[in-house]
Amino acid sequence: MTATAKIDVRAVPTDLLAGELRERLGTDAVTAQTTADGIPTFWIARESAHDALTYLKEKVHQPYRMLYDFTAIDESMRAHPYGPPASDFTLVYHLLSFDRNQYVRIKVPLTLEQPTIDTCTDLWPAANWYEREVWDMFGIRFRGHPHLERILMPKTWVGHPLLKNHPARATEMGPFQLPDEKQDAEQEAMRFRPEDWGMRKNRDGEDFIFLNVGPQHPGTHGVLRIILQLDGEEIVDAVPDIGFHHRGAEKMGERQTWHTYIPYTD
Repeated sequence: MTATAKIDVRAVPTDLLAGELRERLGTDAVTAQTTADGIPTFWIARESAHDALTYLKEKVHQPYRMLYDFTAIDESMRAHPYGPPASDFTLVYHLLSFDRNQYVRIKVPLTLEQPTIDTCTDLWPAANWYEREVWDMFGIRFRGHPHLERILMPKTWVGHPLLKNHPARATEMGPFQLPDEKQDAEQEAMRFRPEDWGMRKNRDGEDFIFLNVGPQHPGTHGVLRIILQLDGEEIVDAVPDIGFHHRGAEKMGERQTWHTYIPYTD
């Protein structure tokens, strides 16, 4: 696909792909949705989501090899629901087929009683950070995830910022306080433990050295550090950490009109 190529959302009829999914997953597990952008869009039952993603990536003709994007939506305050299937949360997967030159959108409804789903990191390793972000922002858990920890917020953060019931203003949270016991807890949360990152402290009776490269100045657009595991001068592992990157822009967008939000986009 060249840099100027365009995605043809009409490359394969939606009805044909819907029929293939229903044949594999069952009629009740698949609901097609008409969208303004014309991308084939299907609601898939939670129990069938991993099978659907596996089928689309590995078994369907001209498969959708790439996980292009993944996010979640808190539907709890939606004034005009899409209709069935009802959902308190919606997971949204965008997949891309290079052979078809086409996207497909998979939407999975979740309820407040069962805000969990199987991880898809076994299909796309890149889903690791996407799923961690969804857990961090919405509290949705992914069974089988190798390291389901906060990725944008501090480990000690209470709540999930993109839930509709999470405070949108600092004035709704009370004055900030830092008693000694809280400061001690925050310091302990920052302690580096190699095992938390899938690293080993030692091998063959010798200890590894762990070196932080960064983080660079927090005034930049996003903070990055790379944790290096060293055997002498040899780098044997490197783990990137992008933390403390949530700026609350979505929350500001929820409470403002479009023209008062424009300055924030810069």
